[in-house]
Amino acid sequence: MDFELSADQQALRHAANELLDGRAAPAQVRAAIDSAAPFDTELWKAMVDQGWTAIAVPEHAGGVGLGWVEVAVLCEAIGAHVAPAPILQSIVAAGALAGTPWLDRLVAGDAVATVAASGQPEVVPYAPCADVAVAVREDHLLAIDLRDRRPPREPAMDVTRAVGWLDPYAYEDAEVIGGDDDVRWFVDAGATAYAAELLGAAQHLLDESTEYAKTRVQFDKPIGSFQAVKHRLADMLVDVEGMRSAVYWAAWCIAAGDPEASVAASTAKVWCSDAARRVAAGALQVHGGIGFTWEHDTHLYLKRVQLDGLAFGDAVAHRTRLARLLRPKLESGESVL
Repeated sequence: MDFELSADQQALRHAANELLDGRAAPAQVRAAIDSAAPFDTELWKAMVDQGWTAIAVPEHAGGVGLGWVEVAVLCEAIGAHVAPAPILQSIVAAGALAGTPWLDRLVAGDAVATVAASGQPEVVPYAPCADVAVAVREDHLLAIDLRDRRPPREPAMDVTRAVGWLDPYAYEDAEVIGGDDDVRWFVDAGATAYAAELLGAAQHLLDESTEYAKTRVQFDKPIGSFQAVKHRLADMLVDVEGMRSAVYWAAWCIAAGDPEASVAASTAKVWCSDAARRVAAGALQVHGGIGFTWEHDTHLYLKRVQLDGLAFGDAVAHRTRLARLLRPKLESGESVL
């Protein structure tokens, strides 16, 4: 089995990072924050022009026709730049809204989507500016038209995105677009996408912390030469590599229609939700006092991983889902490995 990205997937990663380096650099992210807009519309337009909203939509439906490994590549790049645009949510929603009038509008960037999976009221990124929400209610997948009844924007630690409360039970006229199998796919896809974004943020924090440890001097030595800092960075690396393995296993399972896709997706969300917070805490420790300031970008990533860890089911919710998925195997004597 080939565990490396293909040449085309690596080219996609390069193109995504190139676009985001130019349009979601730290100064531009901070400008979007200062504008108080729900997201960066110029960045959003650039993403749409590159076909990102259509990346996993089949070609016969007007999409690019790539798979979920490519989606993970994009989401990782988005997380690495804390990009202030609802692209992750629209990609996941597009997969659920195939065959509905919403799909063409999402692909064209004329509509913005948000997604929620808990089946209960929860704080959801981009709910205050979304045109449509895809949400779970009991065993049904819903499309909720939000255009005339968007929830208000709530104050949040993550200042790069507008967030609001979404209650799937508050929209009695929501359209049912799927049942059990559709809910399963939706939860798998969203959990994997959010896990990939967490991976991108954690990798950035590791890279930035490593460079800082090489250049920051104390007692006439780079702090990276001190054993305590070396151990901290090593722990961060172990977490990030574990995140990478989990994310791309889940993405491959979804793309291949593997029966273990749900186990893989929830495993990725569990590990990445917890590991990203550890990596962010490590980055704060390595940077010392400067890492705690508003002027430094570490806090933007810390806040992003805090919210992403909760979005689309936190680690506790996905551990519960894993237990439910694995229990039949244990009861029948099958291996869970």
